[in-house]
Amino acid sequence: MAPKNKLYPVRPLDKPVLEKCIRSHTESRNLVFRSQILLRCDAGQSVQSVAQELETTANTVYKWLNRYQRSGLDGIKDLPRPGQPKKASAHKVKEVLRMTQTQIPREATHWSLRLMAKHAGLTIWQVQQIWHAAGLKPHRLKTFKFSNDPDFAEKVTDIVGLYMNPPENAVVLSIDEKTQIQALDRTQPMLPLRPGQVQRRTHDYKRNGTRSLYAAFDILTGQVQGRVTQRHRAKEFLDFLRQVERNTPKELDLHLILDNSSTHKTKPVKAWLESHPRIKVHFTPTSASWLNAVEGWFSQLERRALYRGVFCSVNDLRDAIHQFIKTYNEKLAKPFIWNKKASAILDSVQRAKNTIIATTN
Repeated sequence: MAPKNKLYPVRPLDKPVLEKCIRSHTESRNLVFRSQILLRCDAGQSVQSVAQELETTANTVYKWLNRYQRSGLDGIKDLPRPGQPKKASAHKVKEVLRMTQTQIPREATHWSLRLMAKHAGLTIWQVQQIWHAAGLKPHRLKTFKFSNDPDFAEKVTDIVGLYMNPPENAVVLSIDEKTQIQALDRTQPMLPLRPGQVQRRTHDYKRNGTRSLYAAFDILTGQVQGRVTQRHRAKEFLDFLRQVERNTPKELDLHLILDNSSTHKTKPVKAWLESHPRIKVHFTPTSASWLNAVEGWFSQLERRALYRGVFCSVNDLRDAIHQFIKTYNEKLAKPFIWNKKASAILDSVQRAKNTIIATTN
């Protein structure tokens, strides 16, 4: 019978192994923890005392003591993990792919892992592997619109040519306007960022007016010229064109990439362009704003200066925009790189159209 102070004795040959495990810097934390339980109980400590010192429960201590008594040192090792998960049959894989692409669940507008697993009689892990292998992402949705411009191919080729092979002795500017930028102020002060706590703001806001921004993005340098206006008319656009023309060295040609806004095609604008022959205008196809390089810069402006901004007045908004442009030109501007050839774009658009035709017939 074991001595009274050793209700859970450790076998003599096992004790050096457990002590070495505790001193080791490479052994797993789980095995060190279980070794401490055995050695402390072997030293005569009560189960409750050991549980308190190791910040665990008495049941956990009893669990590893009993496993050791039954199986020795093997009893305190982690049990082997189960083998490779059962694979879905080829028939099931085809069924999941068919349902994903051709059916809509009654419970929702699109398939989720949980819904598909329920309908197909598979595990969530199996459905995830099937979708990953097939490149299917039912939770994602993108938007698109085909341009109906009869000169779509010619305009794409023209503008992509400017991006990939800019003309010598010329400046290429991508120009557009961001209209109705709101000067929003929150109804209460923001709660600051803290460890474990994200920054918070009220869901409601106060409107303090709007402004429009005209911007010209230089594809060779990444520099931006901007003009904040109260209104969005052909007059303001023409004033911005004059500003751009004044800021461009007279010995250089000026190529302007514009969209099809009505303010870009009024008689005063056309007349001014005709009086400045060094300026050549290139219009993007209709419904193809993605072809205008300045749109990417507008996205940066929105994310970095506007979305989380607090503006007590339109003057605050104007100053914030000008400050962002200044900082961007000083620290962030870089040449615009366009890699996709016009032929690749046209082929991609045609494939998409063919897909729609095939699915609607």
